[in-house]
Amino acid sequence: MRTIKSLLLISPLFFSLLSQKADAQTDTLKINFQDAEKQFIENNLSLLAQKYNVDASKALIQQAKLWDNPTLSTDQNIHDGSTNKFFNHSNGGGQIFVQLSQVFTTAGKRGKQVKVAEDDAKVQEAAFNDLMRNLKYNLQLDFSQLATLNAQQAVYQNEVKSATELVNAIQKSYDVGNTSMRDLIRLKALLFGLQNDMVENNRQINDLQTELKTLLQTKETTFIQPIVNDKPVENVDLDVQSLINQAMANRPDYLSNQYQLSSATHNLAYQKALAVPDITAGFSYDQNSSYARHYYGLQIGFPIPLFNRNQGNIKSAQYNIKSQESTLKQSEFQLKNDVVAAVNQYKLNQQLFSTQQIAFNEQYDKLFGSMLKSFQQRQISLVEFVDFFDTYKDTKLKILQQQFNLQKAIADLNFAVGTNVIKS
Repeated sequence: MRTIKSLLLISPLFFSLLSQKADAQTDTLKINFQDAEKQFIENNLSLLAQKYNVDASKALIQQAKLWDNPTLSTDQNIHDGSTNKFFNHSNGGGQIFVQLSQVFTTAGKRGKQVKVAEDDAKVQEAAFNDLMRNLKYNLQLDFSQLATLNAQQAVYQNEVKSATELVNAIQKSYDVGNTSMRDLIRLKALLFGLQNDMVENNRQINDLQTELKTLLQTKETTFIQPIVNDKPVENVDLDVQSLINQAMANRPDYLSNQYQLSSATHNLAYQKALAVPDITAGFSYDQNSSYARHYYGLQIGFPIPLFNRNQGNIKSAQYNIKSQESTLKQSEFQLKNDVVAAVNQYKLNQQLFSTQQIAFNEQYDKLFGSMLKSFQQRQISLVEFVDFFDTYKDTKLKILQQQFNLQKAIADLNFAVGTNVIKS
């Protein structure tokens, strides 16, 4: 008996402190998902870091287009022993040799190298889009779950308030001998259980608040209050094959595998081109060391592909193409299965969540008020009221969970297709 009384004395103080802690976060950010998504894209540091990788890979395309620099070399006498002078070239004496050479690539190597660089840039851009896709998916789940937990918190607060008022009334009735200890203890246990559930729910809210603040880059003192559409989504005609085609055109993970296969194909062409020798052409001038004074020469050179014809790199590139082809096929199978599973899950949750369910939810709230009044007027027994109290809480939480499940099914469908098929 003393333990129950102690709990009831501590609980109001604890929840008062809990409320004061929540009130300390004076900056409440009421935001819908579209605005949250926009703020997330503008402020997220992970996206900014990946964007730099995209810019860096695009810079390599420009680098691949550049010609090799020409080579200039010279050789001349430093000291003339007969005149004891440095760099003496007077009266046609001394020696000067100058050579200018340029490498000319053959077999379209530069164009093929540009193709590889362009493919690599597309891969980096697809990686950026895939990172955004995953982060936006996590954002939408956190956003919807936080809205659900906030709604659950309202349910707990309403029930705790009603249960507290009942306990206080029954306590007074018990003190004058009109209520049994068994009924009082049962109501106190019910209140204590609700308070514990509310604390756990609040812990989950705090965890999600931390995640969303990180994603949105908001102040640490901000309390995020998601605004969601709790009305049922209108029936959407979902053609599976059409959605699969959309996914193959939009999903960055699948597109990345396509770009990597294209890069492997272009790399094979580049490696084969490397087997063709490049030509070096040049001009030279020799003042005194050649068979004739003031010699002008034309140089042409190229390596003879006798031993190294780039055979190893060509074979490696061929195997890489086969590997990328298998990866792309596996990615296509996974894509199709993801779309079909997401469509089925959405249809299932959409059927469960309907307009009739919302009407039932409102009627159930009215019934709760009627049952509470009936118990206070002793028209129903404590056992009947407690059973209804537990059923009411469980039903309300299940309705909210169904709302979240529908939002998650929409997020899963959009994630599987790679675009917003249904707006949440």
